[in-house]
Amino acid sequence: MDRRTFIGMTAVIGLSVSVFGNSSATAIVTLTEAQKASLLFMYQEEKVARDVYIILGAKYPNATTFANIAVSEQQHIDAVESLCKKYSVDISKINENKIGEFVLPELQTLYDTLVAKGSISLRDGLQVGVAIEEKDIIDILCVEVGMPADIVKVFENLRAGSMSHLSAFNNALSELK
Repeated sequence: MDRRTFIGMTAVIGLSVSVFGNSSATAIVTLTEAQKASLLFMYQEEKVARDVYIILGAKYPNATTFANIAVSEQQHIDAVESLCKKYSVDISKINENKIGEFVLPELQTLYDTLVAKGSISLRDGLQVGVAIEEKDIIDILCVEVGMPADIVKVFENLRAGSMSHLSAFNNALSELK
């Protein structure tokens, strides 16, 4: 068992989880309220990225990086949404189809700030993309600590995607004259 799995299992002891020596046993995991809040945050943070990229992609239609990554961010949203449903995180107040609307005030402010900054110029827009992906990577690393293995696996996949997105935005920045 690796360290991350051990930490994740330790965090949920006493939360109706029992795993004794049988690796094929199915454990029922109940998340803490803090873990549920973290899942909700990540769900909304992925939406922030997608929504910002949709808006900036419309503003800079020749910069295909925004449109390409917005599609990928939708996949990230879908992955975290599945976790929210599995772990009974209330996402009923979130309308994924409403671009630029968020239930968490800090993410509403973040979205508004990023769109304003990204709308100044293409360079600023690409720098916003870099900032979003850097924040996402850091947040994923923080949030996955102590989470069940299935959540960690999804978050690791999201982090790999964010690393790829970060590289794409940095490449687009380096190509600007």
